[in-house]
Amino acid sequence: MEEIRNFSIIAHIDHGKSTLSDRLLEECGLKSKDNKNELVLDTMDLEKERGITIKSQSARMEYSSADGKTYILNLIDTPGHMDFNYEVSRSLSACEGAILLVDAAQGIQAQTLVNFHLAFDNNLPVIGVINKIDLPSANIKVVTEAMENTLLLEKEGIINVSAKTGEGVKELLEAVIKNIPPPKGDKEKPLKALIIDSYYDPYRGVIIKIRIFDGRLKAGDKILFFSNKNTYEVDEVGIYRLKHDKVDELSAGEVGYIIAGIKQIQDVHVGDTITLSAKPISEPLPGFKEVKPMVFAGIYPMDGDEYENLKKALEKLQLNDSSLSFMANNSPALGFGFRCGFLGLLHMEIVQERLEREFNINLVITAPNVKYRVRFQDKDAVEIDNPADFPENQKVEYIEEPMVKVIIITPKDYIGNIMTLMTDFRGKYIRTEYINPLKVELEYEVPFAEIIFDFLNTLKSVTRGYASFDYEFIGFQKAAMVKVDILVHKNKVDALSFIAHKDKAYIHGRAVTKKLKEVISRHMFEVSIQAAIGSKVIARESVKAVKKDVTAKCYGGDITRKRKLLEKQKAGKKRMKMIGNVEIPQEAFLSILKVNQ
Repeated sequence: MEEIRNFSIIAHIDHGKSTLSDRLLEECGLKSKDNKNELVLDTMDLEKERGITIKSQSARMEYSSADGKTYILNLIDTPGHMDFNYEVSRSLSACEGAILLVDAAQGIQAQTLVNFHLAFDNNLPVIGVINKIDLPSANIKVVTEAMENTLLLEKEGIINVSAKTGEGVKELLEAVIKNIPPPKGDKEKPLKALIIDSYYDPYRGVIIKIRIFDGRLKAGDKILFFSNKNTYEVDEVGIYRLKHDKVDELSAGEVGYIIAGIKQIQDVHVGDTITLSAKPISEPLPGFKEVKPMVFAGIYPMDGDEYENLKKALEKLQLNDSSLSFMANNSPALGFGFRCGFLGLLHMEIVQERLEREFNINLVITAPNVKYRVRFQDKDAVEIDNPADFPENQKVEYIEEPMVKVIIITPKDYIGNIMTLMTDFRGKYIRTEYINPLKVELEYEVPFAEIIFDFLNTLKSVTRGYASFDYEFIGFQKAAMVKVDILVHKNKVDALSFIAHKDKAYIHGRAVTKKLKEVISRHMFEVSIQAAIGSKVIARESVKAVKKDVTAKCYGGDITRKRKLLEKQKAGKKRMKMIGNVEIPQEAFLSILKVNQ
């Protein structure tokens, strides 16, 4: 165990984490140096296109140090977006240290701070690394001072690297061996292992990535999951060197995988503790929690005949993404579909793209919503994530909305713009802290519903792209929320309804009706578009009727003939308006996403 080092690389998006991982793999001989542009640990096309890590990976490397010893280095990768914050915390809890990566040009960003505090909470030593030192815009001196003053890292211990060229990578590996302690544990104690991640293999079932803290594990052992008390017999144990390598045994301090014939990925939870059923431990590892969806939206097939295909696609997708939840739903406007829960907006976009790319299904997605807590006068509170389920009776005592703590890192010149923006988004100011004379950290408490639509784009707009932000769920808070119904031709369209704060209901309702007026095509009769709270209409737009020139063939003659034709047309339009059906295009549902609250 003295020659084992378990560590993670944590960073803000686009600071070069995946590229640095590749250079470490090259230095340890697991990857060829011929193709530097290939990101080995980012295996999905979406990861390579977006430049973020969606699914965390791990790799076992062997490195011959300057002291003459060969060390086993377990790199436990972390996802690269704030939606997957819990997975980052679980990866860090499996390590004895972390590499904190900071861009030499951008400096400390919001997720840099959040990830640093996660490592700090896990009592991990942190190695500060400044990346992209080869860039012409690199400002190593300023970034070093910021890391020293804000993160309290020693200046002498900060390492400068270029993940693109490989400069400084050997020095970093030596620092990992020197500064990160070996794992502690006892191979003779009862098994205590942490689930880092899991994914589904169609031939082998669920493959579980684990870190063993105490004990040993080999094929034939019967294991017990603490969260659900399920027991399984282990078929295979092994390590991951960019491919699965079967071994006879995994023991304390090691990171590897197990296969136990598990067919349902829902039975396996990240952060859960595994022990032996014959000799279980009394207490699980701390910090486990069920991953709960934060954002909800309806997903419907554009063609009703694709419903069964969509159901099968969601089931297959869930096998490799246990954080996705869905249940059948029927909308009068969109037909049969599913109500899905996601970790955040990015997670929702990824699921949508994978469904369309991998399963070739055209989708209609409703506007995302958060979960509200409604407390009634005569019974307990219920949680509602669908506007269609929002209560319309008068027995509601109060409504609570989810709140998040938002951290914004910005140049000081934009503080005024951000404070104005946060007032518009119902933010409550908490504190201000200067990272350096030019950059500042702002903290606010904001309703989660306010930031899931267009907050990031608006923030980038008012700061010219220089600000970054991260958020963390902190609980529920009372709020004056109302349901706004959208009526098209006097018929409620439940898929277009939304929940908003009463002070913003009129503004948002007005914006939605205007947007729908642009995308709903003209009919032979006038189409009314209304936004209403209960029976009170708060906004209205009309799509004018298409008028046929019925007098085109009247050349001269008495004017009464033309009046007869026009009166006949008017009567026909009135009858058509009473029984006419309005076609609502897919763009109408997508347009809600583009409306800035």
